[in-house]
Amino acid sequence: MKKIKLEIIGLSYSQTQSGAYALVLGEEKGKRRLPIIIGAFEAQAIAIELENMTPTRPLTHDLFKSLAQSFDIEVEEVIIFNLLEGVFYAKLVCNNGDKKMEIDARTSDAIAIAVRFGCPIYTYEFILSTAGIVLEENTPIEGIEEQVEKQVPTSATKLSENELSTASTDDLKEMLKKALDEEAYERASRIRDELNKRKSN
Repeated sequence: MKKIKLEIIGLSYSQTQSGAYALVLGEEKGKRRLPIIIGAFEAQAIAIELENMTPTRPLTHDLFKSLAQSFDIEVEEVIIFNLLEGVFYAKLVCNNGDKKMEIDARTSDAIAIAVRFGCPIYTYEFILSTAGIVLEENTPIEGIEEQVEKQVPTSATKLSENELSTASTDDLKEMLKKALDEEAYERASRIRDELNKRKSN
């Protein structure tokens, strides 16, 4: 399967999930953009490296880089290889000189590590054709929020009070598990509150 090289276009605060950010990747030779919702910590880790800032103490991703390089392990590339129910899956392709290894990682962590190693980021056509969007010329990063929201699957968008109150307890438990798996913590918090409310009644 042919890989498509991506570059980081920018980061913007997400209007779709409180406390989250939209990381926008773009295909190197094309106009499609791939928006990925990530957490504030990972957004900070990516932004710090992009801005060439040095934190007073190493962040987790800096520690990973130091540890890997201490054992002569280089990260050669990051591949966003799958998209299931709105969740992107990524892997680090590493090399220690003798052996090439692939390590599963959250996409946000993989990209934070990629910028530290200066390695390329790739994806596949089926992911870009499914979740990619085409922006008009000169559209600011902040201007993609509506389009980002359209790309986030229904399970990851805000739940209405009616949806929560009419769902069965078993459905809510399943929704909570899914929200935690997708790291949609604001949504998980609302579902948990609804479950706790039912316990107290």
